[in-house]
Amino acid sequence: MRFNFKTTMRACFVSNIVQAVVNNFVPLLFITFQQDYHIPLSKITLLVTVNFGVQLLVDMLAARFVDRIGYRTSVVAAQLLAAAGLILLTVLPGLMDPFTGILVSVIVYALGGGLIEVIISPIVESCPTDNKETAMSLLHSFYCWGHMGVVLASTVFFKLIGIGNWRILALIWAVLPIINSVVFAFTPIAPLLSEGERGMGLRGLFKSRVFWVLFLMMLCAGASEQAVSQWASAFAEQGLGVSKAAGDLMGPMSFAALMGLSRALYGHFGEKLRLERVMRFSAALCVASYLLVALPPWPMLNLLGCGLCGFSVGVMWPGTLSKASRVLRTGGTAMFALLALAGDIGCSAGPTLVGMVSSAAGGDMKPGLLSAVGFAAVMLCCLLSIAPSPKHNVNTSET
Repeated sequence: MRFNFKTTMRACFVSNIVQAVVNNFVPLLFITFQQDYHIPLSKITLLVTVNFGVQLLVDMLAARFVDRIGYRTSVVAAQLLAAAGLILLTVLPGLMDPFTGILVSVIVYALGGGLIEVIISPIVESCPTDNKETAMSLLHSFYCWGHMGVVLASTVFFKLIGIGNWRILALIWAVLPIINSVVFAFTPIAPLLSEGERGMGLRGLFKSRVFWVLFLMMLCAGASEQAVSQWASAFAEQGLGVSKAAGDLMGPMSFAALMGLSRALYGHFGEKLRLERVMRFSAALCVASYLLVALPPWPMLNLLGCGLCGFSVGVMWPGTLSKASRVLRTGGTAMFALLALAGDIGCSAGPTLVGMVSSAAGGDMKPGLLSAVGFAAVMLCCLLSIAPSPKHNVNTSET
């Protein structure tokens, strides 16, 4: 097998599928864990909190250790940790207290997932590609396809083989990061900064006004994405009175499909488009989609708004990373780690706000979803306030 930068890009795409496995496989087993191991729902919920909490912790610490140990070591370790967590999931619950065993497994693969989130984007950014914005958008589309693939493949497996054999499927999913770790061990990885250049570091980033605008944009991108994604299934069931399976297909599956489609389309046609214009259009469309979700009294229009929201938020996350790479060219690993942290904070803040407002409204989800329109509106304001970046990279910390 010949290893070149095309191999590196493909391995990065697969890494985002691994990230989707890490975040979305175990939640499919929550009811099984509850029934087989007699784990109360309060503890089951803690698994989600721990998963994303560990990833947030890795985001915060990565800025200090990734550059010291190197990208190759970090990315290989990320793949192996993800695989180890999935493998341990099949073993530890039978060797110790089941919940403790599952929790340890989640922590291990969350370490891998957090590392993947921090380092895959800068690895793609460092590859010698013709258009880095489209490459970044295509990269993040693979998380969407991975999310859909995990749900569909797992559903088919459970239907044909039986959910009692979930350990076999966990081991099958673990093969993916193991193979990817071998590829990353040999494929070329370019330095993020040119020889002789020094990264801005944390102090330089904190002093940059444009960095804080980008940080806020990343937070809003994560919040705009997850506020609908996390509640789409419940909203579909509440609005149409459909079954759980139908709600999943009409809600989060359609959201993920359209989000992936928008990223893939920009990845294909992005060379002909200006990133700033696409992102402004996306933010405005996101505002409109939230209003369509929350205001009309017709459920089918509300669900159309959910799908439209998935399409509108697709470019926000990778677009913000590409924008940051342009205007803060020497931001380095610290910049990508902090922006990943901002995105994860948004991913938590968006659904939390929707849940709190909906609860205060007596369980009506429309006011909750309407409140989240503020994230898309702030995103649009940030895009209008930040100066368009030049066609070529700039070496400055301000615009």
